[in-house]
Amino acid sequence: MPAYISLVNFTEQGVRDAKNSINRVRTFEKALEAAGGRKIAIWWTLGQYDLVVITEMPDDQTAARVLLQTAMLGNVRTTTLRGFSEDEMESIVQGLA
Repeated sequence: MPAYISLVNFTEQGVRDAKNSINRVRTFEKALEAAGGRKIAIWWTLGQYDLVVITEMPDDQTAARVLLQTAMLGNVRTTTLRGFSEDEMESIVQGLA
């Protein structure tokens, strides 16, 4: 299943309600599972981003839908990267000339 690394920042609304951050993550995990995905890890961080979230989802469309649904709640904004495993990268580079 494709992996995604999301760099997450709280919006002003999200910061005002930071005490509910754990509950919001649990709601996100339920939405993720309902879409056929799974959480690999979530870390709250210091620095440029407030959280780093690593997930697996069935495909890019599902990832976009789950992330848009989450963003529509108004608490976070995300920058998401598609990650490739070592096996996936091995297959990719084998096709290089």
